[in-house]
Amino acid sequence: MKQLLFILLAVLVLAVMAFPCLAQQNVIYGCYQKNNGQVRIVNHTNECRSSEVGISWNSGSGPNTAQIALLKWYDANTVTSFPTGGSGWGDVIFDGDNIWAGNSGSNTISRIRPSDGAILNVYPLPDSVGGMAFDGGNIWIANGKGDGAGAVTKLRASDGTIMDTVSVTGGSSFLAFDGANIWVTNAMIVGGNDTVTKIRASDGHILGVFPAGPGCVNLAFDGANIWTANWRSDTVTKLRASDGQTLGTFRVGLNPVTVAFDGTNVWVTSGNDKSVTKLRASDGALLGSFSVPDASCVAFDGANIWVTGPLSNIITKLRASDGAIIGSFPTAQFWPGEMAFDGTHMWVKYALSGIVSKF
Repeated sequence: MKQLLFILLAVLVLAVMAFPCLAQQNVIYGCYQKNNGQVRIVNHTNECRSSEVGISWNSGSGPNTAQIALLKWYDANTVTSFPTGGSGWGDVIFDGDNIWAGNSGSNTISRIRPSDGAILNVYPLPDSVGGMAFDGGNIWIANGKGDGAGAVTKLRASDGTIMDTVSVTGGSSFLAFDGANIWVTNAMIVGGNDTVTKIRASDGHILGVFPAGPGCVNLAFDGANIWTANWRSDTVTKLRASDGQTLGTFRVGLNPVTVAFDGTNVWVTSGNDKSVTKLRASDGALLGSFSVPDASCVAFDGANIWVTGPLSNIITKLRASDGAIIGSFPTAQFWPGEMAFDGTHMWVKYALSGIVSKF
């Protein structure tokens, strides 16, 4: 064991000398070889082979040898990145079996196996790629346009067949599924008409178009209601899902971007004041506002809230019960964006590359 530790330390020193950019970033990437227990230093964990596990550590600490011995991958060292087979910004969602990643640069959507990050399929789309949602059998993709040319594509998850394309008024940015219907925000930070469209998932029939808030770019479903983040008014709007009736508008941080529901409360990220706001879903009461290093997208993992920081390249993990920060993790790529939880790991899509990371 002492010899192994000495070898690892020597390799670490050589790596810092050979790759000064890694020393500056204070993160070293390695591939743990499961067959012989050795660690191979690499430029990035996406270079790891199928027989290896990607790990990362601070340049001043070295690999966690206890972690390697126990085959236990702690939060700070679990980042493994995979190509999506496409390029550009896009949403990421989980369908119960696979991860789906949108690629706006190539107008494609990728189906990825969560266990090993293998690309199972890459499907072409008729238009650009925005937000996505899963309805139990199909993937719905907004075309991300706020210029009045909004549309939503329905793609069968089993084989990638395009089942329908539904035109919506004003634009189409992000999507949410309420158990029977797809909801579409018809606005962007600029553009669109500040409404949401309700589409019956079974046949694509539009059931209604309802006013939301200025710049309603993102939305979430709480089991009975739709919540929209209204970027231009520093508010969120709560609409009853059954009929689209506005039930309330609530003040949050500056320029709210995304919304997530934790089973009881609604969490809203605000990028311009680097905060996350927690509202009680039943009445919109403010339960707390929590500062983070940077804030864009938000997701819930069953116990914790995760927030991506595209300007800091940091992901922050907060305990949902009290908003305490319990982790802050540097990302493997620049500009982390949308997230999805697969029941075990949090997946992050990067806006500037065709890469997803698994935490």
